[in-house]
Amino acid sequence: MYEEYFSLKERPFSLTPDPDFLFLSGSHQRALDHLLFGLESGDGFIVVTGDIGVGKTTVCRALLRRLPERFATALVVNTLLTEKELLRTVLEDFGVTVPGGTRKDLLDALNRFLRFHLLAEAEIGRRPVLIIDEAQNLAPSLLEQVRLLSNLETEKRKLLQIVLFGQKELQEKLRLPQLRQFDQRITVRATILPLDLRETSRYIQHRMSVAGAAGSTFLTPAAERLLHRRSRGVPRRINQLCDRALLAACVRNAARVEREDVVRAAESLFGASKRAGWEAWPWRWFRFGRGGTA
Repeated sequence: MYEEYFSLKERPFSLTPDPDFLFLSGSHQRALDHLLFGLESGDGFIVVTGDIGVGKTTVCRALLRRLPERFATALVVNTLLTEKELLRTVLEDFGVTVPGGTRKDLLDALNRFLRFHLLAEAEIGRRPVLIIDEAQNLAPSLLEQVRLLSNLETEKRKLLQIVLFGQKELQEKLRLPQLRQFDQRITVRATILPLDLRETSRYIQHRMSVAGAAGSTFLTPAAERLLHRRSRGVPRRINQLCDRALLAACVRNAARVEREDVVRAAESLFGASKRAGWEAWPWRWFRFGRGGTA
């Protein structure tokens, strides 16, 4: 695509959450700090919420990379599960042999693990942590199941700490009357916010730099302002827009992304307005060479 044109060693705005491109805004850093504080303090539930695409998975992966070895983690990323499937997933991720049979058999296996293994882990200073991503998808009955997992505790602290990452709908779900006990046990809450204009600019420069760009500004100020407005500061949308806008600049044989490139990128992605001739964008441009000739 445009990597060779801009002398990049890789695509800078892939949607895959590559840890090499990790960028923590003020909001991301605060959420990560809250998580580390909550886990170090040994409190019960920690809940991190944010809109779609703001970087919850990025913070989750940053947390996993920064947790000291004394934390043993189990990560659940598929939350469209039945109660039985959730128990099986938790057991597997903690490295427990999963028995066949009924939901009760799985609960018994998990209880044995919690009572004997976790107590032994606690005695040697290890702290088990269950992390659930996309927790807004959990039905209230499953959230109640998760709450029950946290019941085992010593006189001084919980034996199993639980972290939930989810979209804003998770906050609403936790306010349901049947989840009042769950909500009251949340000791740390954090919200990840979209990037402001300055952070958006730093985010773009950071990703371009990691991809091999050498010191140049690749977007004009007008292009950056429009990109921030159209993306609303959501990193996933910034990635989508930058990827298309860089392609547009490449096709124009331009050294920088102009405002018009962002306009075309937004129209291609979000269909903000109909402009004759852009329906097939950007695919028709692949027929052109660097100089813009067929």
